[in-house]
Amino acid sequence: MIESVLRVSRLKKYFPVHGGIFLRQQGFIHAVDDVSFDVKRGETLGLVGESGCGKTTLGRCIMGLYPLSDGKISLNGQNITDVKGMKLKAARLKMQMIFQDPFESLNSRHTVGEILEEKYIIHNRLNSSERKKEISRLLERVGLSKQAITKFPHEFSGGQRQRIGIARAISLEPEVLICDEPVSALDVSVQSQILNLMLTIQSEMGLTCLFISHDLSVVRHISDRIAVMYLGQIVEIADAQSIYSDPQHPYTEALLSAVPIPDPNARRKRIILKGEVPSPRNPSKGCRFHTRCRYVMDICKQEVPLLASIHASDKTYSSDKTHSHSDSTHMAACHLHSL
Repeated sequence: MIESVLRVSRLKKYFPVHGGIFLRQQGFIHAVDDVSFDVKRGETLGLVGESGCGKTTLGRCIMGLYPLSDGKISLNGQNITDVKGMKLKAARLKMQMIFQDPFESLNSRHTVGEILEEKYIIHNRLNSSERKKEISRLLERVGLSKQAITKFPHEFSGGQRQRIGIARAISLEPEVLICDEPVSALDVSVQSQILNLMLTIQSEMGLTCLFISHDLSVVRHISDRIAVMYLGQIVEIADAQSIYSDPQHPYTEALLSAVPIPDPNARRKRIILKGEVPSPRNPSKGCRFHTRCRYVMDICKQEVPLLASIHASDKTYSSDKTHSHSDSTHMAACHLHSL
């Protein structure tokens, strides 16, 4: 059995809301609310959902950039939720992040050589001449020339800057890579180049990846399994083939119907979601999707559905889909499967 490298258990992240004359606390934004999943060694888990669902917040919580409100994060079986000092430094050696904006994530006042060398200095790795050789090797690995060492980030295109970000992330050979929409800010013509580069590097290094994106086509290309997030919660998780051929949550079904497909005969019937999105400050009672769901029942308005395994015999509402025969566990949080 393949071991889980990264495990997230009941993670919550609430941001306080202040207002009024004295800026008193008036409530919380439920950005991430009771999320659990694991990522196996060498696997890529895609995390998808519309803007504002909490994807980026979840990634930053895992990296330790935001303190948790509750929950637990384990890396190789070791709890890293509250680690500090040298233990946090050691944990961050094993986990690195690629950010969405390749320009904002790079220090514009430093050359590429200085940006890539910084991590070696912080972690006391190699001497000066060895660092320069290693940086040259890194740049070649991500498809950039050695001459890039003396240049500044503004001298590069968006795709080249993201290559620098990838080089920085893999420089100290981490085990886990958190990718926060790494190609969404790039031209479509460049996206495939960066994705193929990431796939090659993952294969060579045996990396475990959490790939965050709102683009379902990109996620399908790069992911082994996919988790669908809605308003701070995971509503469905399964292998990529099962998600795309046989979605088991109404929200996933609606998302997939919006994916543009060139072949008119292969397109899904478009599902237009109606109703209002509940506020993350005051989430609706019961299932958070019930205000927009076309299958809504009375129980949906009262009880929160659990993320549970779906069996073939439970697949009742999706009559126009081809069922997947994958051995991977397909889980969905929907009352339709508990009837």
